[in-house]
Amino acid sequence: MGTQEDKTSFFDFTVTDIRGQEVSLSEYKGKVIMVVNTASLCGFTKQYEDLQHLFDTYREQGFFVLGFPANDFGNQEPGTDEEIKDFCEMNFNISFPLFSKVEVTGSEQHPLFTFLTEVENQDFTGGINWNFEKFLLDRNGVLQHRFRTRENPMGDNVQAAVKRLLQQKG
Repeated sequence: MGTQEDKTSFFDFTVTDIRGQEVSLSEYKGKVIMVVNTASLCGFTKQYEDLQHLFDTYREQGFFVLGFPANDFGNQEPGTDEEIKDFCEMNFNISFPLFSKVEVTGSEQHPLFTFLTEVENQDFTGGINWNFEKFLLDRNGVLQHRFRTRENPMGDNVQAAVKRLLQQKG
């Protein structure tokens, strides 16, 4: 396998989970996936609760939320992976997969987020503006939608998009 920069599909990437284990994103083939850059000290941190609710609502149908903590905006995720994991479990009872803290913008941007911000989709491409931006991928790992921070995970727009993608066969 080549470097992360050679990746042409979401499923080509390997990431590190919040416990330090390597995870191939190919494990999520056939699932509808929402990738979110998260932060524990953000005004939007309450979206963790909505993300968990969204995950609980649709996981039986093959939906996953993948949370990627990032400290890129306003120093709002200064903690270690262990601190982030504990915060999310204690405050929001998070059971969706969380990954090791990454950079989602700038010169040290994680290759997965370089891919997600550059790949064509029906909404928009380009950089991430703030914490809790959402990338919604279909069962084939194709980015279908992007939602900015203010778009609530349990809002009508997001739920409609998730439902639509869950109805499609992989």
